[in-house]
Amino acid sequence: MEIDSDNITSPGAESDDVAYLVVRDGTKWRDVFRLVSGQVTTLGRATTNRIVVRDEVCSRKHCEVFQAESKWTVRDLDSRNGTRVDGVHVAGDYKLADGQLIQIGNCDLGFTFDLSHSFPQFEEFEELESETDTEHGEGVFDHPSVEPEPEIIHRRKKTRYNHASTGVPVGPDRTSRELADLYRLALDMGATKGARPLAEVVLNGLLQGSCADIGAILLLPKGATGEVQPGQLRVVAYKSAEDLPYQKVSDYLSGIVLSEWEAVLARDIADDSRLASRDSLGQIHAKSVICAPIRAGQVIHGLLHLYSTNPDNPLEPDDLEFALAVADQLAVALGNLKERESLAEGLALVRDENQTLRRQLAIESELIGDSPAMQQLRDVISRIAPTDATALIRGESGVGKELVARAMHFGSNRKNSPFVCMNCAALSESLLESELFGHEKGSFTGATGRKPGKFEQADRGTLFLDEVGEMSLGIQAKFLRVLEGHPFERVGGSEPINVDVRVVAATNRQLEQAVEEGTFRKDLYFRLYVAEIRVEPLRNHRTDIPVLAEYFRDRFARKAGRPVSGFTGEALELLLSYDWPGNVRELQNTIERAVILCTGKLIRDKDIELSRLSADREAVDSDLGSPSYREISLGELEQQHILATLEATDWNKSRASQILGIERSTLDRKLKRYRVARPSR
Repeated sequence: MEIDSDNITSPGAESDDVAYLVVRDGTKWRDVFRLVSGQVTTLGRATTNRIVVRDEVCSRKHCEVFQAESKWTVRDLDSRNGTRVDGVHVAGDYKLADGQLIQIGNCDLGFTFDLSHSFPQFEEFEELESETDTEHGEGVFDHPSVEPEPEIIHRRKKTRYNHASTGVPVGPDRTSRELADLYRLALDMGATKGARPLAEVVLNGLLQGSCADIGAILLLPKGATGEVQPGQLRVVAYKSAEDLPYQKVSDYLSGIVLSEWEAVLARDIADDSRLASRDSLGQIHAKSVICAPIRAGQVIHGLLHLYSTNPDNPLEPDDLEFALAVADQLAVALGNLKERESLAEGLALVRDENQTLRRQLAIESELIGDSPAMQQLRDVISRIAPTDATALIRGESGVGKELVARAMHFGSNRKNSPFVCMNCAALSESLLESELFGHEKGSFTGATGRKPGKFEQADRGTLFLDEVGEMSLGIQAKFLRVLEGHPFERVGGSEPINVDVRVVAATNRQLEQAVEEGTFRKDLYFRLYVAEIRVEPLRNHRTDIPVLAEYFRDRFARKAGRPVSGFTGEALELLLSYDWPGNVRELQNTIERAVILCTGKLIRDKDIELSRLSADREAVDSDLGSPSYREISLGELEQQHILATLEATDWNKSRASQILGIERSTLDRKLKRYRVARPSR
């Protein structure tokens, strides 16, 4: 069973200002301790308590006894084994009655106002008191030598302004002014950047909102871990009404605040040996002090302290409440500041990494080769890139259309904005729409959240759409509206979205034929056909093959950590004689494979594996001059060639698409278009 009682807001001294605690040792009442109004008497195992209990069952800070509202009160300090009064556990603050027995651990203490009435054996108390009591009425059961303690008259762990935490009603006195001060201070704190300016703003608010004339804020250094010590604190803000030099707060008070996480109010500290030492505030004759922890959650950032040097206007419990409320707000602000600093540092790292990747991307986007075809290509790119014109890149599969698009992006005014790639042949119509325009949560099965589309991702940058000829007519219509500057909506959404995007499209299809066949919109064709860039197949600029081969050799040798330094003459001759139907992509894959298979420092001709597609092309060329030649369309010829390649690879679609130089999804689409299926066996 636990007993709850009302919380205390301020100490009083109207009656019964003096009481006593009498310690029972077995069957005898042994030691007497005097309780005086205005003082908080702490009990526990630690030597810093006013009454030290030598009992392992007792906590270091077990409980405290003080007078509040003219009533003597005992408060348990979250002790391990609890505090009992007359055998009943107490929770919160419990008002004591004359003759009650306080039990902590294995120790019993009797509470009384009159020793002669409750404890007749102590009728000669005045003589015995001099033997057991210290100057301030403190003692320990085995009477060790300790210094007198400060007159701490009030302690508070949570401010009364936090109703949910304390349950303490906020009275009308001073409340409106203090809440207004807190409000203005919160606004000022929100407008500051940096720990020092924040501390200075808070200190100004504290001195304006209390009767203190001196104040300071001390913070722990970054990275401070483990048990916090007063010596770790660093002054970040200090203010004095009379411009007095800073004197650090007492280590004793700081130790209490840092270890207990409680704010304390102490008075008459100029005469106290612990509070008015040579390195403390004795030199400035402080009469009262508030010391409050700056803590939030399980983190303590430091402490703040306020002093009053005016004996006629000392700091009051209301000042303690106000200071603790400000300290709590400061702790939250410091936590947010640290989080912002951490995010800013992370953002700076990401920006640096982004710039590094952009530089690397720009390097890898360089078009390699010095042939007339490559020089002409660079010239066309240099003229088109600075404009915002929509561009259409045309060329066989594998010629490097994406590299051309990257070169255009990094040669434009959009080079510091995103470059986003999208292969239109890789997805079905519904998925392509979602990828391009984005979708809202729940717009289709699997849409677990909102997702921006490629157009939004490329805002203010460049969107490269490869194999644009594979778009369905439905997607083409929506794509055309965006190209014409109209807003679009995400799939499943209704909010119009405007973007500023330059579109660069690429295709290896004959779009003119697709327009005639009705599979590609004529208006979209003309909208894309603003600036056309044609990329020649590799067989048309063979002089670039050795340069490209050397570039890929160096790249893959470093990547694989292989000591491959070049090519033999026979290997270069083989590379130059090959037709490269897969163009630069095929050359790249061939060199990478050769670097892996090479057993020496030079790549030999036998390390190079070439596809048979070139031989197939030569066979087709010879057939054109034969008497058996017949007129067939390109579509029919493509169908026959695809079927022949599938038969040669035993219908291995991955291998066939590699030989054909197209994506696997493109091969599946062509098979569906030509209604070609694997024959049953």
